[in-house]
Amino acid sequence: MDLKQKIALVTGGGTGIGRAASLMLAERGAAVVVNYSRSRPEAEETIRRINDQGGWAIAVQADVSRDNEVRAMIETIVQQFGTVDVLVNNASITKHIPIDDLEAVTGGTWDELFDVNVKGMFYCARAVAPHMKKNKQGAIVNLGSIAGQTGLGSSLPYAVSKAAVHGLTKSLARALAPDIRVNCVVPGAVATRWWAGREEQMRRLAPHLLLQRISTPEDIASMICTVLEQEAMTGQILTVDSGQTL
Repeated sequence: MDLKQKIALVTGGGTGIGRAASLMLAERGAAVVVNYSRSRPEAEETIRRINDQGGWAIAVQADVSRDNEVRAMIETIVQQFGTVDVLVNNASITKHIPIDDLEAVTGGTWDELFDVNVKGMFYCARAVAPHMKKNKQGAIVNLGSIAGQTGLGSSLPYAVSKAAVHGLTKSLARALAPDIRVNCVVPGAVATRWWAGREEQMRRLAPHLLLQRISTPEDIASMICTVLEQEAMTGQILTVDSGQTL
């Protein structure tokens, strides 16, 4: 897919990987819709950077865990631009709970993480699908995590939610073929604000990776754009982790 003049929606586009993906999509000529839930100043900063580089972007607020808000967001985008060509399902949350502390995991934790990380991605994909099918073309990239492959991560529910994202990707790829491609980019450790307060832990990890570096948001964004542009691939889970899982 040639991303030039395509309408791209990036959920959680105000910070981290979402911001990097938004900027990179704009560099490739896409008009970018930056979704945010609570991070309005960060979303506006992403838009400012895109506009300063000669691109075009707007921000739209919606909590992806709420189906009615997702549907309203897509309707707003379609009314303004006519369609949605690309969806980057990036919005995710976590809770930092020791992986072996099962008693600290509440039903509320499970609900909160699955509502955003899994159901939110499904809601967004479902809402854009009719418009992509109408155009006989569309591409979706879900953001997974190596936590979903290894079972390790910031918490047990987070790891399980990301494993579910990997499964969701395969199921959506089957459900939406042949017009819509659905793939998953799986980051390892990435230097984002999720490491806030744990920077020393990140620095200790880097020398133990095969490439001896922590991935940047731009590393992940580059893969997202590559996957969106590759028209002969769907249902794939692609890991970008500096060799962390080997």
